[in-house]
Amino acid sequence: MKRWAILTVFLYAVALMLLTVPVILVAFGNWGSSHTAISFQKALSCYTDWGYWIWLAILLAGQALLLLLPINLSERRLPARRPLKIPVIVTAFFLTNLFIAGIVSMALAIKLDGVFAVFKLFSLSPAYLPESNKDFASGEFWGAMLTLLCFWIIWGVIFRSFAKADAPEVLLQRLTRWLLRGSILELIIAVPSHVIVRRRDDCCAPAGTFWGIATGISVMLLCFGPGVYFLFVKRMRQLQPKKNSDAGKSNY
Repeated sequence: MKRWAILTVFLYAVALMLLTVPVILVAFGNWGSSHTAISFQKALSCYTDWGYWIWLAILLAGQALLLLLPINLSERRLPARRPLKIPVIVTAFFLTNLFIAGIVSMALAIKLDGVFAVFKLFSLSPAYLPESNKDFASGEFWGAMLTLLCFWIIWGVIFRSFAKADAPEVLLQRLTRWLLRGSILELIIAVPSHVIVRRRDDCCAPAGTFWGIATGISVMLLCFGPGVYFLFVKRMRQLQPKKNSDAGKSNY
């Protein structure tokens, strides 16, 4: 069963890597402002960016953790309540990313240029850091991380009640349904917002709305992981009786 889970994660990684460049080219084509247009060579350079591989690793880790519950179900093991918390935590994390990306995309579309400056209000104090790192720490990064953590906890508390009340199969369906609906809703916000800011000739706003598009697509594909895994398991179980019957016939 674990080999099928590894194959599912591998297919998810391949799908993300193959879609990266086409999505970048579509999002930053020549249909918008010229100074934000990106060439094919520039799009390919994303594979040399360490941030891209960190985000890919986070997505693959989330997909692998979401498959822990389907593995237990396919092996007909009744999972304890503690393992059920893992998909809840993972789902809360990705829903938080969808929520923040949707809010930021909407704010950029209505031309709230100071939306990123809001994160500075929650940034950590850089007093303990070297002088060279103060500008980085006092910027929006740490504020965004703190905001992510706050909403992550909120979504985790919401889904914690589901883990207590639902059966494992029902919980898995509910979590994937929330992720799929959340990603679709976030894309409905992010895609028009990206079109608006690109045609408005904004400088930095298209990067924020593109992040919303990338997040929505990534999480949407993530939702299909458990379904693909169960298809593999179902096919394997269909072939297993056939092998056993063929072996039984050869004994006579």
